Amino acid sequence: MNPLLNKLQPYPFEKLRLLFADIMPASLTPISFGMGEPKHPTPQFIKDALINALSGLASYPSTVGSAELRQVLAAWLQARYQLPSVDEATEVLPVAGSREALFSLAQTVIDSSRPGALVICPNPFYQIYEGAALLAGAQPYFVAASAHNRFACDYTTVPAEVWARTQLLYLCSPGNPTGAVLSLEDWRRLFDYSERYGFVIAADECYSEIYFDDAQPPLGGLQAAHLLGRGFERLLVLSSLSKRSNVPGLRSGFVAGDAALLKQFIRYRTYHGCALNPAVQAASIAAWSDEAHVRENRAKYRRKFQAVTPLLAEVLDVHMPDAGFYLWARVDGLGVNDTEFAQRLFTEYNVTVLPGSYLGRDVGGVNPGRDYVRLALMAELDECLAGAQRIVAFCQGLKRI
Repeated sequence: MNPLLNKLQPYPFEKLRLLFADIMPASLTPISFGMGEPKHPTPQFIKDALINALSGLASYPSTVGSAELRQVLAAWLQARYQLPSVDEATEVLPVAGSREALFSLAQTVIDSSRPGALVICPNPFYQIYEGAALLAGAQPYFVAASAHNRFACDYTTVPAEVWARTQLLYLCSPGNPTGAVLSLEDWRRLFDYSERYGFVIAADECYSEIYFDDAQPPLGGLQAAHLLGRGFERLLVLSSLSKRSNVPGLRSGFVAGDAALLKQFIRYRTYHGCALNPAVQAASIAAWSDEAHVRENRAKYRRKFQAVTPLLAEVLDVHMPDAGFYLWARVDGLGVNDTEFAQRLFTEYNVTVLPGSYLGRDVGGVNPGRDYVRLALMAELDECLAGAQRIVAFCQGLKRI
C-alpha cells in the first residue's frame, strides 16, 4: 500500500460520528447544522437538460469538455468578474466538481523530488487541501485565521524560509468555515509572494455565489489579478455548481486561469480519467447560463441568516459572515469547549453542529478552531429557526449552571 495513506487523518464527519456513537439523543425531531450539503431543490430546468441529453451517454467524453461548455464557462467568468477576456480553449477546463480538482491539482503541481516541499493551507480549512498535499509528497504548512483579521489568514506571519519551500498555496474565499472574503490588498500581497517565490495559487471559490448584497459580490482571484494589472500566471481558481445551483450530486465545476498550468493539468487528467459525461455537461451548460435561479437561491440564504444570526447572537459570540452559508460561533464563553458543546447539544436537543477543532490542526499546541462550532444553514427557514431556538435554550441552560 502507498505509505502516504497512513498520514491522512479521519474526515471531520467520521470524527463527529464517533463523538455521537454512544449517545441516545433527546426524542425531538433531529435538526442538522452539520454538513454543508445544499438542501434547496434542484431547479427543474437543470434536471430537464440532464434528462434530454441522456443519448450522449453512448459516447466517450473528452477530457477538456465540449466546446459549448467551455464557451459558457468563459462567458460566465467574464460577466461575473468583469474580465475583458477568458480564452475558452486554453484558460478554462470543466472538472467533476471542485473537490476532485483541488485534490488532483496538487498531484500535477508538486515536485516531490525537491526536498522539503510545502503546501500552504488556511487553518481551519477544508481537509482535501491537507490530503492532496500529503499524497503528492509534500507537507502542509498551516496559517491560522484570526478573529482580529476578519477571520482571514495573516500571511505576513509566514517566514521567508517557508515561502522559499512553498510550491502551492490553497486558499478559500469566501472561506470554509469562517466566511471571510479576501480583499484586493490581500490578493496583492499573495501575488507579490507568488512572484517572488514562484509558487502556484489555487483559489477555492466554490462559495462565491452565496452572499448577502447583490450589489457587492465577493472579489474573485481572476478579478483581483485583472484589477491589479497582471495576468493569470501561477493562478488557478476553482468553482462548482453544487452550492450555486443546488446540484451537489451533479459533480460539475471548472478550473480557470494560467493556460500553461492548465495544459499540464489536462495532461494529468487524460490519465486520471475524470471527464464529465455528456449529460452532465448539458445540464451544466443550462445551469451556468441562468442567473435567475441563483438570485432566488441567494435570497433564501439571506432570509435564513437575517433571521437566525440575531437569535443566536443573544447567547453566542457570532456574527454575519462576509459570504457563504456557514456561521462560525464562539462557544468557550459558555464554559465548554467545541466538542463538549456539540456532544451535549446533540444529547439534550438533537441538534447537530460541527466542532471547529475538527476543521483545524494544532500548530504550536493551538488549534484555531477549538473554541468554535460551525453551523451550516442548509435546511429551509422554518427548520433553521427551530434549530436556532433549541440552541438558544441550550445555551441559556449552560449559563445557569
